[in-house]
Amino acid sequence: MKTATLGPAQRAEALARMAEQELDILVVGGGVVGAGTALDAATRGLATGLVEARDWASGTSSRSSKLIHGGLRYLEMLDFALVREALKERGLLLQRLAPHLVKPVPFLYPLQHRAWERWYAGSGVALYDAMSVSSGHGRGLPVHRHLSHKRALQVAPCLKGDALVGALQYYDAQMDDARYVATMVRTAAAYGAQVANRARVVGFLREGERVVGARVQDVETGGEYAIRARQIVNATGVWTDDTQALIGERGQFHVRASKGIHLVVPKDRIHSTTGLILRTEKSVLFVIPWGRHWIIGTTDTDWDLDKAHPAASSADIDYLLEHVNSVLAIPLTRDDVEGVYAGLRPLLAGESDATSKLSREHTVAHPVPGLVVVAGGKYTTYRVMAKDAVDEAVHGLDRRVAECVTEDVPLVGAEGYRALWNARARIAARTGLHVARIEHLLNRYGSLTEELLELVVGDPSLGEPLTAADDYLRAEAVYACTHEGARHLDDVLTRRTRISIETFDRGTRSAREIAELMAPALGWDSAQIEKEVTHYEKRVEAERESQRQPDDLTADAARLGAPDIVPL
Repeated sequence: MKTATLGPAQRAEALARMAEQELDILVVGGGVVGAGTALDAATRGLATGLVEARDWASGTSSRSSKLIHGGLRYLEMLDFALVREALKERGLLLQRLAPHLVKPVPFLYPLQHRAWERWYAGSGVALYDAMSVSSGHGRGLPVHRHLSHKRALQVAPCLKGDALVGALQYYDAQMDDARYVATMVRTAAAYGAQVANRARVVGFLREGERVVGARVQDVETGGEYAIRARQIVNATGVWTDDTQALIGERGQFHVRASKGIHLVVPKDRIHSTTGLILRTEKSVLFVIPWGRHWIIGTTDTDWDLDKAHPAASSADIDYLLEHVNSVLAIPLTRDDVEGVYAGLRPLLAGESDATSKLSREHTVAHPVPGLVVVAGGKYTTYRVMAKDAVDEAVHGLDRRVAECVTEDVPLVGAEGYRALWNARARIAARTGLHVARIEHLLNRYGSLTEELLELVVGDPSLGEPLTAADDYLRAEAVYACTHEGARHLDDVLTRRTRISIETFDRGTRSAREIAELMAPALGWDSAQIEKEVTHYEKRVEAERESQRQPDDLTADAARLGAPDIVPL
């Protein structure tokens, strides 16, 4: 299979090709579900297009807890089918589809009551492990274990002694959500899908009651394309209702946005060898290992303000700090917080009790001929959502179409990853990079690491780390533009890397260096470099200001003080 590159030339060519001939399926929305749907359709041999108004994963799919998990708390709700489905997907991703991107992660669950809680929680975790194994894809993760009070404090010395009487430890998995989506888009393109970000659907084409295509605006150049497709899949997440409104039809269900915020703190602020999962009065709180950092989250509050830039308020931050500090021996303060990010969960809210109870499950509908809508769900089960969406769309193609094969289609970078991992010391010796650098690259790009190393061979200065964000090499900023579809500085700092949440300066000290690295690949002049840097600095200041505000309304107003680099 030929690896696809998503540079500026490929984007322009994809838009032109989509406008030239009728597609079988056009997917609207470049989050995890849209990308998964494009991959599913392309691997069934369908002529497929994918358009995204902003950047790949720029909405919910880059702002999650970064977990691939069965959803332990859904067992308590007796939603066994959802947990079983998610555990099967977790195993597939770990073992077959994306071993370079999805990694095991341990969690400690502190027990606060003797006897009954250990039995109750232990039974739940044992069932979780058993369902994982019974799915046929549970190998590779250690089973849970019971820990005494003393042993739990050895594993997680950060905990207060009186915060627990013992603990359970179990395993789930994690990934870099935005990187996962970008990799999946590249995989879909490698199988023939035409893909374009910064391409916004501004209207639909109709023939009578049937939807036969979409009017797509190239947000970068202002050009407009009429793209005809036999079926369109609306996979726009929290924007589902807005997209549906473009056809003037009332939807069969509605999508409600629920805001979840996360904090990022340095690794040395919490002394533990394991992640933590804590109960709160509303849900659960995760403390998740993240390289040289911890991610703490999340909240769950209604949000009906700006969907593009959900804002974290001071109250949100205080809520997380208060809850995590209730178990930490050395409490965290605001000064410990490196990064903050907010995302919106797309929850289904129907017009009857039956649909409102769907919550984290997903649904697929065919509201008008030619248009399929997929909404709800959770990151882990994106592949199942994509399969269901394409299955529904296929009904309108009036011809025999192959069954879904994505269970056996690894993402680009997976093939050969384990062999290269075994050879990482030899690769380090060959390239002159430290073995830790090679490990970092392999866990972000898999076997595509070789493409990145070719850039370093051509320009050895690209093998140097970024001055103010030395976890990343200079080559990664260039590669993001030439191979991964990055169009703006914000794309690289926020999604191709996670510098915007992993440094106390939120990426402002790296902004100019990265913009200058991006400039040759994207044809920027000095004026555009200046514009990109200024925009990013204003964005960070607006986010900081929003996080000082007391509530959602004032936080939203402060965040909207910084306009998008390309207005939508």
